[in-house]
Parts: sequence; C-alpha cells; structure tokens
Amino acid sequence: MAALRPAFLIPAILFLMLAAVFAVQLSEIGGGKQISELPSALIDKPAPVLDLPPIEGTGKGLTSDHIKGKIVLVNVWASWCPPCRIEHPLLMRLAREGVALYGINYKDTPEAALGFLAELGNPFQAIGADRTGRAVIDWGVYGYPETFIVDARGMIRYRHVGPIHPQDLDDRIYPILNRLKAEAG
Repeated sequence: MAALRPAFLIPAILFLMLAAVFAVQLSEIGGGKQISELPSALIDKPAPVLDLPPIEGTGKGLTSDHIKGKIVLVNVWASWCPPCRIEHPLLMRLAREGVALYGINYKDTPEAALGFLAELGNPFQAIGADRTGRAVIDWGVYGYPETFIVDARGMIRYRHVGPIHPQDLDDRIYPILNRLKAEAG
C-alpha cells in the first residue's frame, strides 16, 4: 500500500474542518436558527388581504372575511409537497381540537388538491386556490408548508416555516394560541 503524500491530505483535512464549522453553525447548539424560526417582516403587522377563488369543485374560496375577528391558523400547502403530507395529521388534530384552520393551496391542480384532501382528510374551514402564487408572495412565503397564527385583530403573531411536528405544537403553537385567547378575554 502506497503511503499518502501530505499534498493529498491537505484538501481532505480542510474539507473536514469546513464541514465541522458549517455543522456547528447550522445547529441550535452553535447559535444557528432552525428553519422554522426564521423571522418574518409581517410579525405584528396586519395579515395581507385574501381574496382567493375556491379549489374547483369545492364551491367556496378564502377571503379576509373568513379570518376576521378570531384567532386562526393559515396554512400554505400543496399536494406535491412531501412535508405537507408529513404535517397533515397534526393539522387534522388541530381541527378536531377546535382550532380555526384555513388553507392556501399553492399552484396545484384541482384534481391533485382534492385527491390529497380525500386521502388525508380536510382540516380547513375554507381553502383558497393560489393558482398564480401571488397570495403567498404577499404573505412572504418561500418554503412549503408554512403556517401563520393570526390574532382576532387580524395581526400575524407567528410564522412557522416547514412542517409542524408534535414538539412545535407543544413548544410554540399551543402557548401562542393560549396567550392570544387569554389576551382576547
């Protein structure tokens, strides 16, 4: 077996060192942020106006009137989004618990969106079809799924990027919903 020359080891060592630095920076321990905790310029600002048509075949779209005057979750989802499938059972759980949940279906075909809901269940009180992607731009969405908590005054109070996991419910979403309910009296 031939001995490795130092000239070949230097790039490998540098690569491993850089990989270690990136790993530490991206972890919570290293001070990095979880993707679900990325800030939003819309926090504590009015929710963007919604005026979306229904998914064809459902007869009902999503407007700002749907979310006015109550504490709601607005979830951006698509049938082609694997993480949306992962979080869906938790959305069903939230709906069973009485949380007002509204959906923005992003650039989906009606058949695919309706098939997704037929297979996994429909937790949404109303769904708007964002066929052009304009509504999600207004909401500052850049990853799927994304979920927003909107208070009874119509202000965005929390943004969750990526799929909701059980720990997210316990650590973030339930405490915010409980606080907003207490504030509303």
